[in-house]
Amino acid sequence: MPDPAQRRPATADIELIGVEKRFETKDGVVQALARVDLSIGRGEFVVLVGASGCGKTTLLRIIGGLLMPSSGEVRVLGRDLWTDGAGVDPAMRDIGVVFQDANLFPWLSVERNIALPLKLRGVSKSERIDKAHELCRLVGVAGFEKSLPRELSGGMRQRVAIARALSYDPRVLLMDEPFGALDAITRDQMNVEIQRIWDERGCTVVLVTHSITEAAYLGSRVVLLSARPGRIDCITPVDFPRPRSLDIQSAPAFQAVVSELRHRLEAAR
Repeated sequence: MPDPAQRRPATADIELIGVEKRFETKDGVVQALARVDLSIGRGEFVVLVGASGCGKTTLLRIIGGLLMPSSGEVRVLGRDLWTDGAGVDPAMRDIGVVFQDANLFPWLSVERNIALPLKLRGVSKSERIDKAHELCRLVGVAGFEKSLPRELSGGMRQRVAIARALSYDPRVLLMDEPFGALDAITRDQMNVEIQRIWDERGCTVVLVTHSITEAAYLGSRVVLLSARPGRIDCITPVDFPRPRSLDIQSAPAFQAVVSELRHRLEAAR
């Protein structure tokens, strides 16, 4: 495996320096993350993998400004994300987040769910509806703008959640197991789609997944975290040409990357 320091990007959209996270519990202090140092370059697609409980989601939430680190520095687009124990709003406004659950408002139509972040930012109704329709076309739900979430499949709801996260053109998109609840065929389709969307939008993506195959298919680099307390065990570059078709997953070179990642994951438990 290459030395992570050798893969440090020249222009970083995300920088983590000595990031640690501790939680107070009734049984004492739990160390979730220990000394995480990571630079993520502009336009990269970085995937976080590791055993359950290793701190992947905790790290993603820290990057997204949803959870304050116990120590260390977090910089997004060159700005400190946390100052004096509080999140810095200008830095957070460039971050979009997609969770495993689409978390759509059931009483709002597709277009109104997508447009909601723009409404909160004071964008005019005509502008935000135009943007919502543009994003519906981008994520493949055009024609369902007036539908309610209950009228959509799970995969379509996740497409809407991605569109909502992209509505204000974030430079950084964070995704926490966004396809984990989908069936295998739909998940494959969503992997193809998110690769296409990332290519078209040019944003920096950080994805958490338990699937090694998904990580190798989507990632520019795969970051493997050790068992708790989570620290970077290794960083694996994935250099297959893009766009990647699903057929690449049966190629010997791809299977070799998956096999090596799986062995490292087992060793890091």
